[in-house]
Amino acid sequence: MFKRYWFLLKNTGISPYIWTILGILPFYFIFQQPSTLESVIGIFLTLLFFVFYRFAFISKGWPVYLWTILLIAISITLTALFSYIYFAFFLAYFIGNIKNKIPFLTLYIIHLVGMSAVINFQFALRQELFIKQVPFVIIVWISIILLPFTLRYHKERGKLEEKLEDANKRISELVKQEERQRIARDLHDTLGQKLSLIGLKSDLARRLVYKDPEKAREELADVQQTARTALNEVRKMVSEMRGIRLKDEIVMVKQILKAAQIELVIDEEFSLSNVSLLTENILSMCLKEAVTNVVKHSGATVCTVIFEQTDSKTVMSVHDNGLAGNEINFSNGSGLAGMRERLEFVNGSLDIKVDQGTTLFIKVPNMVRLFKGEESI
Repeated sequence: MFKRYWFLLKNTGISPYIWTILGILPFYFIFQQPSTLESVIGIFLTLLFFVFYRFAFISKGWPVYLWTILLIAISITLTALFSYIYFAFFLAYFIGNIKNKIPFLTLYIIHLVGMSAVINFQFALRQELFIKQVPFVIIVWISIILLPFTLRYHKERGKLEEKLEDANKRISELVKQEERQRIARDLHDTLGQKLSLIGLKSDLARRLVYKDPEKAREELADVQQTARTALNEVRKMVSEMRGIRLKDEIVMVKQILKAAQIELVIDEEFSLSNVSLLTENILSMCLKEAVTNVVKHSGATVCTVIFEQTDSKTVMSVHDNGLAGNEINFSNGSGLAGMRERLEFVNGSLDIKVDQGTTLFIKVPNMVRLFKGEESI
């Protein structure tokens, strides 16, 4: 029986220990009264408060507001007759858990105005028992003002955090789904044509093996070369699918530019923050593609890479001092379409500026990690 009672108190949302202390405490104030009738009334109102509080807690819809009004009336009565103000704490907690905004504000104002009036009334009467509790009265009054809004704020914040976590999980799933689709497209583009070519040439070689053995050997040699090319492309694609850290890519970029006799200017001390691994991978791939374009098309002697970060975005600019006449060749292909596709995947953008060379501005939004699973994306 005791365990069931204890569990019942836990379900009210208030610690059973606080319930027990504040449930026993009013009887001390009630038995301070000289009249037996007053004591009986006090006991009756206290028990009635507990019953109504339980009804209010388990009810739904408009009965909740009715029970709350009755509880406020009982609390004010107990404060006026017996100087017992502590039921106001229960009410402040309960009102703070009301979901609908208008009923919440209405009951909050009624409770605050009613309790403030009866507190001032008790001070005006200079009730000795009430005056002795002044520090506790002040604490309860502050609780009446702040506790409902504090509880409501924490509850709404908890709901928003849950929604945000759900949204991040959905985004994670969408990212994975989009990545799978990209992998499927890459596999189709990489292997589809070559496997079809291998099949056609194999059939042709099979038909020619007796009629024209020399031609059949040539076709089989083509099949072998096509298979090797497909294998190399698959290996390259799988390599690009692995997580590419920007620092590792910078090392590779140095080697590429050094081999092309192009000077690299870069702040090696720069480090990214608030950028997910997926975004860093895309930045790394864009840097690789941009530098490849510089080597192949710009005719530059210097390549400058600059990273800038604000609270909301990261900007990577790749500038070369090549001839402006190469703008047409540079902007009409050379992997820029692929770069734009990758950047759109993370809501990024790519801009090109030609002024004493060519500059690529690669912008991506910063993403603060909100849950543990983000790095696995």
